[in-house]
Amino acid sequence: MEELALYGGPKVKTTPFSTGKRFGEPELEQVRQALEQNTLFYWFGSKVKEFNKKFADMYGVPYCVAASSGTAAIHVALGACGVTEGDEVITSPITDMGSVIGILYQNAVPIFADVDPNTYNITPESIEERITDKTKAILVVHLAGNPADMDAIMEIAKKHNIKVIEDCAQAYLTYYKGRLCGTIGDVGCFSLNDFKHISAGDGGMLIMKDEELYKIAFRFADKNYNRMGKTTEEIRSIEHIAPNYRMSELVGAVGIAQLDRLDFICGTRNRWGEMLSDGIKDLPGVTPHLVREGNKSSYWFYMYRVDPKTLKVDLQTYVDALRAEGLPAQKGYIHAPVYAYGLFQNKTAYLGTHAPFDSHYYGREVSYPKGLCPVAEQVLDEAIKFTFTEFYSEQDMKDIIAIITKVTNYFTKG
Repeated sequence: MEELALYGGPKVKTTPFSTGKRFGEPELEQVRQALEQNTLFYWFGSKVKEFNKKFADMYGVPYCVAASSGTAAIHVALGACGVTEGDEVITSPITDMGSVIGILYQNAVPIFADVDPNTYNITPESIEERITDKTKAILVVHLAGNPADMDAIMEIAKKHNIKVIEDCAQAYLTYYKGRLCGTIGDVGCFSLNDFKHISAGDGGMLIMKDEELYKIAFRFADKNYNRMGKTTEEIRSIEHIAPNYRMSELVGAVGIAQLDRLDFICGTRNRWGEMLSDGIKDLPGVTPHLVREGNKSSYWFYMYRVDPKTLKVDLQTYVDALRAEGLPAQKGYIHAPVYAYGLFQNKTAYLGTHAPFDSHYYGREVSYPKGLCPVAEQVLDEAIKFTFTEFYSEQDMKDIIAIITKVTNYFTKG
């Protein structure tokens, strides 16, 4: 058996991974047009409006609201769905903080449901177990562009009369049984962060089918101003507090051009992700990232699990070996479930208080102990995560498969 590069053997990946340009003349032209408007405010300019329409049309929905980030989009969705102090929102423990910030900003309490061991998405069964009379919404995270079990989740939501918000920050052109994720729940939220499939530096959007929900969301993203009002009094008649999450014309302009790249980006990532899963599926102790039959992932990153007993080596050494061969892998996606973070353990979301956890509107005790979501904890203990891009070549993907194969066989077969 060939010696690992970690121990002085030959390295598998001897050439750099292929790269490409994410931005070019189309973005420059859109920005030029935005600047020539002599305004960069979304209500007076045309670019954000054009971007909203283009994205809504792409997803086959009537309404899209622009926001300043993906995190902002989720907050707007929660506000539009009526989440407020004393409510609970069920979500995933394996996600970015952007998924939970809006819940806390609405003075609601995040409740974490456990995940499927192979898709890493929250399960309907765990959601059902967490529902109480305080549950106002389910925030579904389609992790890494892999769709959650939306039919069962929507059935639960309908049964309990609660809203469903889809966090699609990592899930552009992700399909669940032929339907685009983001169009199945009440609201779909997306991100234009620089580390997503497409980027405008930052930015976000919400899509929906319900007109009344759209009107509320549109106002909530803009300090609750009623821009559609005819008089100053109508425009500035504010009933409830709301943030300023407006998208600028420059972001909208870049977004317009970026949307034209989505088919190529997501199509290529899907091809590479499927190639990876097929290439490592028979390795001892390895469980590829599962995309269920009939679904389609856009693979924002790739994550697979290894069985520690079969591996016969600690996970950090395994990761070090992958890296030595040329694959920049890491342990897990996040270091621990979100509920293990200090703000949940100490209930210190707001400096100097225990709000919203001790709100008299809430009126119950909530805790986030180790073992709350045992499958999620196990996934993060056994997962290997790395990224690839649409610019990678087929040889790059073959090299990644060769690296994982070499390192896994070395440790499992001795």
